[in-house]
Amino acid sequence: MPDYARRFLFLAALAGALAVVLGAFGAHALKARLDEPMLTVWQTAVQYHFWHALALGLIGLLALHLRDACWLMRAGWLMLAGLLLFSGSLYAMALTGTRALGMVTPFGGLAFIAGWLALAWAIRRG
Repeated sequence: MPDYARRFLFLAALAGALAVVLGAFGAHALKARLDEPMLTVWQTAVQYHFWHALALGLIGLLALHLRDACWLMRAGWLMLAGLLLFSGSLYAMALTGTRALGMVTPFGGLAFIAGWLALAWAIRRG
C-alpha cells in the first residue's frame, strides 16, 4: 500500500472518530449551553466534518487503484485543510460566540471545492 494511501486512510479514521465525538458532545453537553443558532452552527460543522472524513477515506482507497498520486494527494490535503478551516472555524464560533471567526469559514469552503475538483481530475486522469 502506498504511504500516502495509508496516511489518508489513517487521517480519515481519526477525522471520522472525532466527528462522532464532537457530534455527541454537541447533542449532549452543548444542547443546554448553546442557543439554537449556535447549536445549528455546531451541527453544520459536524455534518461537513463527517462527510469530508469519508472523502479522505475515499481518497485513500482510490490511491490503491489510480496512477495519479499527485492529484489525489492534492485532493486529500485540500479536503483536510477545508475540514480544519470550515468545520474548525464553525466549532470555534459556536463555542466562543465570536462571529468574526465565521470569516475563516468561506476559505474552508473553497478548500473543499478545490479538493473535490482535484479529486475529479485525479479520477479523470486515472
